[in-house]
Amino acid sequence: MKIGILSYHFPPEPAFIPGSLAEELSARGHEVRVLTGFPDYPGGHVYPGWRQRWHHETHSERLTVRRVPRYPGGATSTGARMASYLSFAGSAMLAARRYFSDLDALYVFQLPATTFAAAGVLRLLGRVPAVLHVQDVWTRDGTDEAAEGRWVAQMGSAMTRIYRSAARIAVAAPSMRDLVVAAGAEPDRVRLVLNWTDERIFYPATPGAAARQLVRRDGRCVVMHAGTIGPRQGLETAVRAAAALDRTMDLVLVGSGSAERRVRGLAAELGADNVRFVERRSPVDMPELYAAADYQLVMLRDLPELRGTVPGKLQAALSCAAPVVASAGGDTTELVERVRAGLSCPPEDWAALADRFWLAATIPPPTRTEMGRRGRAAYLREMSLPAGVDRIERLLLEAAGRVTEPVGESRRKFA
Repeated sequence: MKIGILSYHFPPEPAFIPGSLAEELSARGHEVRVLTGFPDYPGGHVYPGWRQRWHHETHSERLTVRRVPRYPGGATSTGARMASYLSFAGSAMLAARRYFSDLDALYVFQLPATTFAAAGVLRLLGRVPAVLHVQDVWTRDGTDEAAEGRWVAQMGSAMTRIYRSAARIAVAAPSMRDLVVAAGAEPDRVRLVLNWTDERIFYPATPGAAARQLVRRDGRCVVMHAGTIGPRQGLETAVRAAAALDRTMDLVLVGSGSAERRVRGLAAELGADNVRFVERRSPVDMPELYAAADYQLVMLRDLPELRGTVPGKLQAALSCAAPVVASAGGDTTELVERVRAGLSCPPEDWAALADRFWLAATIPPPTRTEMGRRGRAAYLREMSLPAGVDRIERLLLEAAGRVTEPVGESRRKFA
């Protein structure tokens, strides 16, 4: 088929889902055309060596990538983000009429940033069937709420339009199905497609001496959180839990984010010497750091929109065969429990998390290894790149009328 991909982010940005999907679909014989912006994530500045211009295409066998200009607003404010979203929508609509004119189907990597572009492009293309891969819903981040509130209704109405017009919708977590159906999607068009991770980076590894020295301080159990230290994660809960077990385990936080100063301040206030901070590392370093720790911590705050989210760090940990401690609600903890890949507790409950940390420390190493093995097996079975692309390819074929619609997919079949 001739398949289009509309994505706000694309490699060399850390956007391995649309990037690996494009490569895999083209390797399977499809002609793939990607429409995206110039790389600027996460810093909000166009990458060195890149210059925004209108006519920019790269070609490889069966794969073409066209980049269009957008305002590189980053995440500095709601206004800057919206300027970036709207400028991308305008550029994408100008390019899409010709670039996507003869497609058999269009795949949309659906983030809030893509919403206005998707709504405009779908309206322009008319009869081209679309498959939306919904990753997130519009949420507040606790800053600039008055300005952000002005956009919520517009984002919601645009998302409703594209949900109603899409031929198929893939959701990245089971409970997300309820959200998109409530927003206007036809239930029988919605399928579950769990995200995969970058398998060229995240796989089981053996830690070297440098990784062990960075992560481990003595023989105590190490629980590591790798990634953003932001308002969604609520890592203050983890710091309080670890502070209550200062002679039992270490909590190592690898990364940075907008809440880092507050989390560091709380650790200092509590005198939590067993909480250590490690600056952001390259993704290629992470499998060894995962292996040097005993568990990976996956945390989400107790917010309604996060209960239908499976954060990407969970797939990365499972792919690396790392056992998990999950402090979250909804789909994240349900997945960990179903595949028996670790321990879980409700979100934003430091006493419950302290109990999980204590239990994690008492579990013998062979049992921890078995947890990781089960998680890895579940990842390969249900979340890997081949499994995910098989599902997306099937949805594209269905949308284009090339295959018969499947019968009765179970809503909870994800483990």
